[in-house]
Amino acid sequence: MKFFHSHLICALLGITALSAPAQTSAPAPSPTKVVKSSDIYKSVVRIEVATQTPNYSNPWNSGKFGGGTGTGFLIGKNRFLTNAHVVSNARRVLVTMHGSARKHPARVLHIAHDCDLAILEVDDFAPFSTLPHLEIGKVPQLETQVRVIGYPVGGDRISVTRGVVSRIDFRSYAHSRSDQHLVVQIDAAINPGNSGGPVLQDGKVVGVAFQGLTSADNTGYIIPTPVISRFLKDIEDGTYDQYVTLGITRFPLFNPAMRKVYNLKQDDPGVLVARFYKDGPVDGILKEGDILTKVDGKSVDSAGSVEIDGERVNMSEIVERKFADDNVQLTFIRDGIEQTAEVTLKPFPASDIYKIQYGKRPEYTIQGGLVFQPLTRNLYSALRLENPRVRRLFAKYLTENIFKERQDIVILTKVLDDPLNSYLSGYTGNSIESINGVNIKNMKQLHSLLNPETMPEFFVIRCDGLSRPLVLPANDIKKHNARILQTYGIDKASYLGK
Repeated sequence: MKFFHSHLICALLGITALSAPAQTSAPAPSPTKVVKSSDIYKSVVRIEVATQTPNYSNPWNSGKFGGGTGTGFLIGKNRFLTNAHVVSNARRVLVTMHGSARKHPARVLHIAHDCDLAILEVDDFAPFSTLPHLEIGKVPQLETQVRVIGYPVGGDRISVTRGVVSRIDFRSYAHSRSDQHLVVQIDAAINPGNSGGPVLQDGKVVGVAFQGLTSADNTGYIIPTPVISRFLKDIEDGTYDQYVTLGITRFPLFNPAMRKVYNLKQDDPGVLVARFYKDGPVDGILKEGDILTKVDGKSVDSAGSVEIDGERVNMSEIVERKFADDNVQLTFIRDGIEQTAEVTLKPFPASDIYKIQYGKRPEYTIQGGLVFQPLTRNLYSALRLENPRVRRLFAKYLTENIFKERQDIVILTKVLDDPLNSYLSGYTGNSIESINGVNIKNMKQLHSLLNPETMPEFFVIRCDGLSRPLVLPANDIKKHNARILQTYGIDKASYLGK
């Protein structure tokens, strides 16, 4: 199944009822103020974005310019909530209020690519100061009706679509290509440009429209309130710290023979701990072959699901709602004995290799016309890397703990033809193992080895899996570099990030 999203193509549509908030019981209740639909509509804004997408094929270039539209809505004083993919790689952001032609300059205040949410603020909030702030509600129940407000392409006016909640699940978020979180599926129409629009029920926000399913009609997904609330809580200190993880790979225990091997009865709970990541939260606590039976006291079934708020969801949802340095209690069986342990949660930066990166210049370094870049999902996709050794390093980067020795997998991505590097183009697409006998750990180390204070006679560069090294003459290489850069119109020989 393929998901689609983007400020141009993603977003699902469904617009919500604009009912007044429910009254709370009190000894002397006062009349509830009815909020006009027109005021609610003004709190839902159209977002126009000019973007610049990095060029991973030629990383020294500025990148491709483009643009698109999306939707956002007011949740607080000068705080507009939208999708991260609406404003990713943004160079200019403009916000337009319903019923107005004025475009208000805005900026991205916080962005969370792992859960596809962002907060914007406008330069001048005065025109929006009297508008109501949309209130965050709860997860909608199955078979209940919701509406989504947004600005689909093809027109400048607000559009409203009605839908029914058909599924609550734990699924992939298309924006990062890696992260999975709770989602709510609705049977509303998909209309490009509605990304970031509020999904309302009983006058409260129950989700943010963000992606659709290309293989099915009238199937859209919304980011539910637990994900929204966690994002808003995370940024309270002014910084977004990303999600935390247990750092394990688990295996469901459906097979009767496997259950017999682990002395599990038919109705016994638990999933198998297949692997754990070195330096992850459970390193030194769980072992491969343990049976994880409870997380924070909630029973884990054979599929790895727990019950939260009356729904069966992925056990990861318990961890999803926590933050860095929070604790979680695990109950597990080892050698037939039940044990408990408390684990302190933390992010796992090594997993970023699998995530699409946004708003970052590609890193690279050039020496003698050889172009080196660190392996990321962006690079993997842009160059369509097919070298089996590189593909294996990428696939096994976490599970085989390759990240412990190699913070970066450095790839020779291109050879800029020059007499200095004659007959070396056949090495492109390979990962670099060592330079002059020194194993490569990261991009900055590779750059320093290629640019020492005292130049060697040759650079002997070994690639993973190749017996024959690549040999580059180092005599007068600075002169050769200047010629190569001028020939190919390259301003700088390297960029190693900030």
